[in-house]
Amino acid sequence: MTHEELAENVYSTSYLRGTFHLRSGKISSEYFAKYQFESRPHLLKAVAEHLEPLLPDEFELFAGLEIGGIPIAAALSLLTGIPAVYVRKKQKEYGTQKLAEGMDISGRKLLVVEDVITSGGQVITSVEDLRARGAVVNHAVCVIDRQSGGMEALKNNGVELIPLFTMDELKAYKK
Repeated sequence: MTHEELAENVYSTSYLRGTFHLRSGKISSEYFAKYQFESRPHLLKAVAEHLEPLLPDEFELFAGLEIGGIPIAAALSLLTGIPAVYVRKKQKEYGTQKLAEGMDISGRKLLVVEDVITSGGQVITSVEDLRARGAVVNHAVCVIDRQSGGMEALKNNGVELIPLFTMDELKAYKK
């Protein structure tokens, strides 16, 4: 699948118009129902294949953020052979009481994986939590950057965002 075909598929499968309350607190007339492309194996596989060449050179583990980043991190892990951890929004209050499930993250270089980024708020919170546990986080990848300040907010927190698509790019490919 070409980059343009993937963009067309992601857009046609997940783009909605209406009134939507975003995690950032903003109200938007546009929304990407990301689980629509994440739950389709052929699209999830294509997303991973197109993200793979964009990955930074130096990291040891994918860090998939709950819940949308997890399937993407798993697909990237299967594709590249690089292990993944799965990061909760809040530390588990029972059992192991972990924030990141999987391998030990202390002293490890993590690449944060998210599906859609608007303001970057959850990614920043998760990066702070991961760093507090000894992880090194300098990069994040996402499928869609809504171009609503997330890239700049992450940069201000020492994280370079690498998007597969921007909102403008997806709109340009719509059929």
